[in-house]
Amino acid sequence: MSATTTHNYQLESARWSTGRNVLALAALISIVACIAGYIQDPDRFFRSYLVAFTYACAIGLGAFFFVMVQFLSGSAWSVTMRRIMENIMITLPVGALLFVPIAFGLNHIYPWTNPTLINSSQLLRAKSGFLVDKFFIARTYGYFALWSIWIFALCRQSIKADDKRSIQQMRVASRWSAPGLFLVVAVGTLAAYDWLMTVEPSWYSTIFGLYYLADGAVLFFSVMILICLGFRKAGVLDKEINIEHYHDLGKWLFAMTCFYTYIGFSQFLLIWYANLPDETQFYRHRMPGTWLYISLSLPFIRFFIPFFTLISRPAKRNLKIIGFMAVWSLIVVYLDLYWIVMPVFYPNGPQIHWLDFATLGAVVSIAGLVFWSRFRRHAMVPVGDLRLEQSLHFENA
Repeated sequence: MSATTTHNYQLESARWSTGRNVLALAALISIVACIAGYIQDPDRFFRSYLVAFTYACAIGLGAFFFVMVQFLSGSAWSVTMRRIMENIMITLPVGALLFVPIAFGLNHIYPWTNPTLINSSQLLRAKSGFLVDKFFIARTYGYFALWSIWIFALCRQSIKADDKRSIQQMRVASRWSAPGLFLVVAVGTLAAYDWLMTVEPSWYSTIFGLYYLADGAVLFFSVMILICLGFRKAGVLDKEINIEHYHDLGKWLFAMTCFYTYIGFSQFLLIWYANLPDETQFYRHRMPGTWLYISLSLPFIRFFIPFFTLISRPAKRNLKIIGFMAVWSLIVVYLDLYWIVMPVFYPNGPQIHWLDFATLGAVVSIAGLVFWSRFRRHAMVPVGDLRLEQSLHFENA
């Protein structure tokens, strides 16, 4: 029987247990593989893990931002999907746990942990008060603490509304969301600088924070599309999330792909016309060897292919097409983050390693367990939202 037939939108216990067991098994296998990889090659483990960690956090940040956009805008079309968005959002606080390996492996990733290197450069000496191990770790946990306060406050109001069926909870959530949007952008920018930019500590870019957040937006909508399609295939929420909702998800994926391209090109243009060595080094380090082919291919696989595939209305209403483009986007955003991190360590070209897959599997499956656990206790749609009926009958113009 479908989870929707009784109209309480609770996921069946057997189906929930199956999903939990699959994710737990994937997490166990991945974690064991990561431990083996760490023993075999600690440097490679931490470098691969950084890419996987920032990938998972980007998804949570994207969900966090767009849940608050829905509350502030009073959006009706997304109500049937908002609980899924909230459950993706709540995976972000688990990043505090996922950061632990990085906290213990800073010297394997970040060159600024080497005092000799810091003392050899006047530029790095100027940053030495900021790039300190303990301060770096404290900042990161400060980021997660701030995000967690907002995320749990928003989820609490959403769950509370299921019982009270009152507009008051939506108003409270909106009041949290207004400063929360600033929190995502400002703190997310600082996190992007810390986690990714300081891999090359002498590099400057004033727009890199938005670049990382744009990656998160693309990842979030790709994950949303695939989760909804997975539920649809299983006969769960197949009527509540209909072709009209998929059409809008396709619009958002298309829009965020364009936004990412705008930010990526803006970063390139700012660096190009300034022509400063401390900025241009980013692209110089991604031109030697086979990195050049990836650098040249990124505009095509990140923009031109998704843009011309999703530009038409019929394409955004075709579940196979948007499903394929969601998978495509997940892959190319990972490649993008890989391209940001790995040329620092492997200047002649990418060196694919099985730890790349093991670390990604570990962080994604752990986040997936957090996401899935929420369906055991709470309804799959926000049944107390007064706009639910409007969302169920939503139609695109």
